[in-house]
Amino acid sequence: MLNTKSNSKRWRIKKDDMQFQQQQNCLQQSLPEDLGTGYSKICRLDDDISYIESEYTPSKHLAVLSQTDEHESRLVVTLGLSGCSRFISQHGGNEIVFNEGYTSITSFNSSIGERQYQANEHIHQLRFSANKSWLKRYFGESKTSRLFNNESVQTISYKPITTQGMIVAQQLRCNDISNELKKLFIHGQALSLLASELAPLFSANAEATEKFSQKDKETVNMARDILYKKFKTPPSVEQLSKQVACNQFKLKKLFHHFFNNTPYGVLLEIRMNKAYELLESTHCHVNIAADFVGYNHASNFSTAFVKYFGVSPKSISK
Repeated sequence: MLNTKSNSKRWRIKKDDMQFQQQQNCLQQSLPEDLGTGYSKICRLDDDISYIESEYTPSKHLAVLSQTDEHESRLVVTLGLSGCSRFISQHGGNEIVFNEGYTSITSFNSSIGERQYQANEHIHQLRFSANKSWLKRYFGESKTSRLFNNESVQTISYKPITTQGMIVAQQLRCNDISNELKKLFIHGQALSLLASELAPLFSANAEATEKFSQKDKETVNMARDILYKKFKTPPSVEQLSKQVACNQFKLKKLFHHFFNNTPYGVLLEIRMNKAYELLESTHCHVNIAADFVGYNHASNFSTAFVKYFGVSPKSISK
């Protein structure tokens, strides 16, 4: 372990210095006590696919150094359930961001770099890693090959977590399946989630020529971030357009292209997922959850929640 501060005031440890512990079908790595609390649980579901759940609350600005060499290229799907972290590659300084509410899809052949965490910020992420052979079985050679190149690490997609993806994530976090069946349960849920999150990559339009520039992508991500921060009292589409210096018509087109949704639809996703997390974690009254996400009337909130998740908010709070 490197117990000295770097010039960037960030404590650095090697991944291999974290304590390993075998738990049923999973291998768990724990954060050293002097650096905070948390763990990373790695479950190998079969030879081609793995599931990793990471939950950290570091007491210091932290960087975990790692080196990964794979015999075969891999695709990694990361769901940011809480907080933000980033991976900085030593090859060319590539940066990959993992934000709360977003799915980040990356591919790599090998990677050397560090995963950075902020002090006292709670991080919770679910990660699914599948090799190229697994993808080829489901999507074929041509569609799979275009996801990989000679770069060590690259970002393929960065979009809000889908509704199905969030539901599966909740089931993975809160299941009470017996240990004998847990691996089978996780494997089934992993396939369901991957089908949901990978669908946009393999749609009929996925290979179409990009209509929008990198600046357009930055603009729509900025607009989505504003909605995420101000979900309780969100700006109108007109106000949002002014804040990101884009006309309303084009902003709506950008939301449709990059998120396959409208600004209001993205706002609804944010509100519903925030409400679900609050109800599940605190068992609060429905009125409190409704107010938390900006609904003046609990009845309107309940109607929207049932339409979105297919279950009542009261059933989640129980």
